[in-house]
Amino acid sequence: MLKFYNFDIVFSEIPDEVTLAINISACPNCCEGCHSPWLWKDEGNLLNQESLSALVETYLNEITCVCFMGGDNSPEEVNALSSFVQSNYALKTAWYSGKENLPETIDARNFNYIKLGPYIKSLGSLKDKTTNQRLYSVSPEGEFQDITSRFWKK
Repeated sequence: MLKFYNFDIVFSEIPDEVTLAINISACPNCCEGCHSPWLWKDEGNLLNQESLSALVETYLNEITCVCFMGGDNSPEEVNALSSFVQSNYALKTAWYSGKENLPETIDARNFNYIKLGPYIKSLGSLKDKTTNQRLYSVSPEGEFQDITSRFWKK
């Protein structure tokens, strides 16, 4: 069961998108130096099709993307909710996962963007050229294109 702690409209998580970022709680990764350690706790509101629809419809005219920030405790539910958004709204979807690899049970075609990799303090975040984390654009065929460099200052 997914729960979300909070959400916000953001401009920097997904390049060129106005994103409804939904912070999912009960993160199993617990990365050292995490910027959101409060998301380790299993608390918040239930995230299902009904609650997701309510959020999306509130901001539908303002956003271009829905990003699931976390959800590694139930990746199949994130996959299903992303598919639901893509099937019912003219929006892109994204998933920020702290896992190294996409679980085999996930259909990458249900996402337009996927971020993979745990936060490793010594390597930095997506904005650092030394980061282990990668943000991928996902083609309709499910192929990944690394777009992490879009976060780096030229």
